[in-house]
Amino acid sequence: MALIIPVRGFTPQIGKDTFLAENATIVGDVVMGDGCSVWFNAVLRGDVNSIRIGNRVNIQDGSVLHTLYQKSTIEIGDDVSIGHNVTIHGAKIHDLALIGMGAVVMDDAEVGEGAIVAAGAVVLSRTKIGPNELWAGAPAKFIKPVDPAQSREINERIAHNYLMYSKWYDEEKSESTE
Repeated sequence: MALIIPVRGFTPQIGKDTFLAENATIVGDVVMGDGCSVWFNAVLRGDVNSIRIGNRVNIQDGSVLHTLYQKSTIEIGDDVSIGHNVTIHGAKIHDLALIGMGAVVMDDAEVGEGAIVAAGAVVLSRTKIGPNELWAGAPAKFIKPVDPAQSREINERIAHNYLMYSKWYDEEKSESTE
């Protein structure tokens, strides 16, 4: 069972049909929508400020979400995929965005709807990534526009795939109790 820790009077709120890996850690002021998944070794640390997560968001293995005390918060929209080993620190991620493996998104950065942050990118503080843009590099720079329909299809598919993957773990639990 995931480690869910109340702190400073805040207890994480987890939406329905949400999968939490056994060693995921969710702390403090975290509010998560429905149909989400938080994978192995992911840490959502809402101890110093709030983390708000929409519906059908997948936060993959080893990712860390944190904020600055009294300065930054995290807001993540619907149908967002946060790849393996991503660090999000006090940023806003709009609906249907994709944050690639190993990327870093710093305080007060904003990732627009349908945008893609490439694997390994470092999005510096206060960077504004527009809707349906691809950014890559360290520091991250604009690469090219992304077709909105293609972005939506890719990002919805990934979000729905992770919802499907999470159901496999429910099946294993029910088979082992029969």
